[in-house]
Amino acid sequence: MAFRGDDESYDSSNRGNFIELVKAFARMNVNIKKVVLQNAHLNAQYISNKIQKEILSIYSTKVRKRIRDEIGEDGKFCILVDEALNDSKKGQMAIIIRFVGCDGHIQETFFDIVSVHDTNSSTLKSDICKVLGKHNLLVSNMRGQGYDDASNMRGE
Repeated sequence: MAFRGDDESYDSSNRGNFIELVKAFARMNVNIKKVVLQNAHLNAQYISNKIQKEILSIYSTKVRKRIRDEIGEDGKFCILVDEALNDSKKGQMAIIIRFVGCDGHIQETFFDIVSVHDTNSSTLKSDICKVLGKHNLLVSNMRGQGYDDASNMRGE
């Protein structure tokens, strides 16, 4: 889902998903409407590209922490890896984690996306280990791996 719009000017009919979501919240809540977008105090609209990326980063960190907490310290999990291309056609690796949640049901959730410079198996393994290590998920607790449409990933 696109985060930013092509034309985020005030008169645009579609300013991007982030700003449109802020506008929707403002329509639903008078208190929010008083402090967002054109009603924000001075230059505190928090809609610049940099601010939007910071907000998104904060949310994604919180979501990953919650997933990590639900897996638990010694929790077992599987990963699913798929190749993706960004807008500029550069390779990325999407990592999905599958685990049994606290409620006993299987959870399958997007976890991270990593830019990859090449797709040889040692580079991908290194990148996967970095992502898991960053979130204190032990590779020794991994119980399965799946690779969609990435035959070079399956080799090792």
